[in-house]
Amino acid sequence: MNIVFPEFHNPTIQAALARHAEMRTSGEPIPGLAEQGISEITALEAPDLATACTMVKSGQADTMIAGIDYSSRDVILACKEHLGLSGHTFSGLAVMQRDRETYLLADMAACKHPNKDQLIEIIHQTHTSASKLFAEPPRVALLSFSTFGSGGHDDTIDLMQAVRQEFQDSEILLDGEMQLDAAVNPTVAQKKFPDSPVAGRANVLIVPDLNSGNILYKAFEHIAGFHVAGPILQGFNFPVSDLSRGSSVADVILTIEVMAKLAQ
Repeated sequence: MNIVFPEFHNPTIQAALARHAEMRTSGEPIPGLAEQGISEITALEAPDLATACTMVKSGQADTMIAGIDYSSRDVILACKEHLGLSGHTFSGLAVMQRDRETYLLADMAACKHPNKDQLIEIIHQTHTSASKLFAEPPRVALLSFSTFGSGGHDDTIDLMQAVRQEFQDSEILLDGEMQLDAAVNPTVAQKKFPDSPVAGRANVLIVPDLNSGNILYKAFEHIAGFHVAGPILQGFNFPVSDLSRGSSVADVILTIEVMAKLAQ
C-alpha cells in the first residue's frame, strides 16, 4: 500500500510513520477496525498537494494523507482540480476511536447545510466506508435533538425524517431521527425506542449539518479522549484524507490504518 504525504517532513508525520512501523514489527494491534492487523505501507514523499494528487491519479500512490500543514480549503481545492468528484456531493468523515469503541461520523468537514439529496449521498458514502472498516454490519443513526418525533416540528427534524423514509426499503441498517444518547446508549434506547434495530448500538452517526458535526467530533476528541482519523474526504474519485492541523501522532497512525483499508 503506497501512501503519499505532501507534508512528509512534518515532525508529527515522521513520528507517526516511525511508530506505525514499530507497531507492525511488534504485531501490536489497532483495536476497533476490521481485524486485518497493521497494514504494510510504503510512505512516499511529494513536494506539494498538486504533485501528491497527480501521484494518486496516476496509480503511483494508492491514497494521500495531507492537511497537517495545509488548510482544508487547499486540500479540497487540490482534490477537486486533480482527482474529481465521483458524484454530486463530497463530505468529511471522522473515524473516532477509544479503546475498543469506534464510531464513524459524517459530515463534519465539508457540506454546511446539506439538503435531502446531499444527505442521502453522504449516507451512502459513509456506509460504503464503514463496510470496509467494520467487521460487522454498519448501524446508521440519523442524529437530532429529537428522538422519533419528540422534538415536534422543526426543519432539521423534518429533514431527517424525510431522509429516513428514503431508506425504508433499503438493505442499509438505518434509523432515526434520534438523540445521541438514544443512538449509542442501550439503556436509554430501551426506554425511548426499544424496537429500533439501530438505537443503542449505532456505530455510524449522521448529523444534520456541519455545525453539529464539527462540534461533535471535536467533543469526542478533546473531551471524551477519542483519537480521530481524518477528516476523510468522501465523494472524490480516489480516497484521500485531510488531517486536522491539531492531529496527534496517534491520530495520524489511525488515519494511516483507515486510509490503507479504504484504498484496498
